[in-house]
Amino acid sequence: MTENIKLALAIALLVGVYLLTRRVNAWRAKRALSGVIRILEQAEARDPASAVPLYRAKVGFSSMGVRDFRPGAVQALLASGVVGKTEEGKYYLKQEGPDSMRKPS
Repeated sequence: MTENIKLALAIALLVGVYLLTRRVNAWRAKRALSGVIRILEQAEARDPASAVPLYRAKVGFSSMGVRDFRPGAVQALLASGVVGKTEEGKYYLKQEGPDSMRKPS
């Protein structure tokens, strides 16, 4: 095999791995969003009076090595207005989440 073919195959492999990694991270982020909504739905936290703490809402360094998408998911849900936060640091559903973020029953 010539050097040019080896180089082309190596570049194609790197691009493939990069695209696969992006797809897996997008899937994990979507799963984190639906997981946060599911936790709040199961706790029936639908207003500030019934809000619950989310222990994974903050970034921690104790579990290094594997990326945790839940803190980012909580921030995204707060920014979009789906989830609200009380002054005590508890979270509740302000509105129903989009259907695309939930798994079918």
